[in-house]
Amino acid sequence: MAKITLSKLRHSYLSNPRSDSDYALKEIDLDWNDGGAYALLGPSGCGKSTLLNIISGLLVPSEGQILFDGKDVTRLPPDQRNIAQVFQFPVIYDTMTVYDNLAFPLRNRGRDEATVEKRVMAIAEMLEVTEMLHQKAAGLSPDNKQKISMGRGLVREDVNVVMFDEPLTVIDPHLKWKLRSKLKELHQRVRATMIYVTHDQTEALTFADQVVVMQQGEVVQIGTPVELFERPTHTFVGHFIGSPGMNILPCTVDGDARIEGHPIPLEGPLRDTGSGQLTGRTEIGIRPEFVALNDTGLPATVTKVSDVGRHIVVECSCLGHKVNAVIEGAAPEKGAEVHLDFRKEQTRLYVDGWLATEPEQNA
Repeated sequence: MAKITLSKLRHSYLSNPRSDSDYALKEIDLDWNDGGAYALLGPSGCGKSTLLNIISGLLVPSEGQILFDGKDVTRLPPDQRNIAQVFQFPVIYDTMTVYDNLAFPLRNRGRDEATVEKRVMAIAEMLEVTEMLHQKAAGLSPDNKQKISMGRGLVREDVNVVMFDEPLTVIDPHLKWKLRSKLKELHQRVRATMIYVTHDQTEALTFADQVVVMQQGEVVQIGTPVELFERPTHTFVGHFIGSPGMNILPCTVDGDARIEGHPIPLEGPLRDTGSGQLTGRTEIGIRPEFVALNDTGLPATVTKVSDVGRHIVVECSCLGHKVNAVIEGAAPEKGAEVHLDFRKEQTRLYVDGWLATEPEQNA
């Protein structure tokens, strides 16, 4: 296992990149600590797979360094980086038994059979596949095949990092929760450094201790699942994480923030920009969970009501903008006139997409 450091990393698939738009990965400086569970989260095309391929050695970056425990591995091939990778589709040998599949990475490195048996039995027990060790892999269900693929990545004790590239893509939805839980349990038991790549926020937030959110080749926030939900540092994070995502409303700022002339109390003061002037696109960000239907507040009309079981999502038209509110209990009818009250300590200002307010000091 290893601490992984990405230093001033950039990559372009063009031979002569001239601007930021020519780079699939913008400049990234990042540390992943030894033994941590991390997720790379973002939509298709945001640079997740490019970054994973650079870490694994399948791709050499245009600029910057990759360090494993301080050692520069930027130009080392995959077989010299001591990594394990689990792909979208199970990589196993159908003609081999489950036991032999799990044993293969160890035997390929010359481990003695006593060590092989000890590790295979330990991993099989963790994955709950002990009873199928002597079955041919060809007859397994897709979820059990992916379990074995995961086991092949975890069976070695000497790897620097185990990387998972959308490993639950082919798994039936009702089995995904079980495998996610199993993977989290495995990490807590083996304490290997793990990086999980996905576009699915549920997978990322349930697996990782720290989530790296990417957009258009850029890391926009790194944090715990709670931090990403409660305090998005970029509007993309607020929109991408949560169901429904954060409400983003255009506003003006002149002394105070206003939406269509209505003053909006913010969580706290503006961050010091150095220039003392606020320039750029200004927006209010407030999660639906912190919007209440009240007797006073912004005037709005209910346009849709969705009962999702644990709560109700009320979609409103408010001063020409769509606003979602998550409520419990009785919901108003479609077409009802209501007022929306934003919880002050959760109401933030964003400038050009980036968080621009600080919480009150005594909050």
